[in-house]
Amino acid sequence: MSYVGPDSQPPRPPRRFSGGPLTVTLAALVPTCLAGWLIYEATSGPGGSEPPRTLPSTSQSAKPSPSASEKDDEKGEDSESSGKPSASKSSKPSKPSKSASRPAASGPLKGKVVVVDPGHNTGNGKHTAEINRLVDVGTHRKECDTTGTSTNNGYSEAQFTLDVSRRLRTILEKQGATVKFTQDGDRPWGPCVDERARIGNNARADAVVSVHADGSGAGNRGFHVILPASVKSGDADTSKIVAPSRALGERIAGKFLSATGSAPSNYVGDGTGLDVRKDLGGLNLSTVPKVFIECGNMRDAKDEALLTDGTWRQKAAQGISDGIVSFLRG
Repeated sequence: MSYVGPDSQPPRPPRRFSGGPLTVTLAALVPTCLAGWLIYEATSGPGGSEPPRTLPSTSQSAKPSPSASEKDDEKGEDSESSGKPSASKSSKPSKPSKSASRPAASGPLKGKVVVVDPGHNTGNGKHTAEINRLVDVGTHRKECDTTGTSTNNGYSEAQFTLDVSRRLRTILEKQGATVKFTQDGDRPWGPCVDERARIGNNARADAVVSVHADGSGAGNRGFHVILPASVKSGDADTSKIVAPSRALGERIAGKFLSATGSAPSNYVGDGTGLDVRKDLGGLNLSTVPKVFIECGNMRDAKDEALLTDGTWRQKAAQGISDGIVSFLRG
């Protein structure tokens, strides 16, 4: 595309001259004037009497608008609000936001580190030898990891936990927190439960939340938060984290109920939504406040309808975040 600068003049139609002395005189003057103009241009740059002329920039007046996928990454939520996992985008994990490359925003959680642990891994089923090897969890040895559960229609727990975790990250980062993941769909399997604990420990996290969904029988409904028991065996010593982990779990349970409207589990925790366990390596080996949340029962049809709904998953992420914020702000 050609550009007409602010100092250019529109072309003028050529004049017709008749032959004669005037024509000869003009013909003689043209080379002289052209040579003088070239000398002027060569000497009128940065060191001459006038600054060099430049074309006005168009870069600021035509900035590209963000693509739809970039907007979805910023929101951290699906555009679909409901539907079956086999035919709806709402059951797919939202695209990972690039949190590792951007600084934490200013907000009430500025300076706080939160580790989010999306339970299981979508690739675990293809790496059974790796995930079946035993690791030390303090009280005993158990499998490195499992495949997790799924709904009766094939929506896996690993898909669910990664989607909710990414939504949670987006919300927490807007509050100013630095958020670290144990896995972000960026590894073929795992990590093992002992490594998941180490990630939180090494990050010196102010809070760690492991996101899960249960696989109980039909009719068993609701959420529950799992708290660490008092354990001191081998490499496990939860004595310093039992109290703060309970405080974290209680805040998450209360806020999760408010945000989602889901009731506490009717089959675990005697209606409190809280369950204390000493067999989970992710809790036994943690040296920082940590809890698990089972957001619902994937094997119950009514809970499945919630867990496969993108709008509900956004509420779940909000409830978990609200609980973390409440805990960290005291």
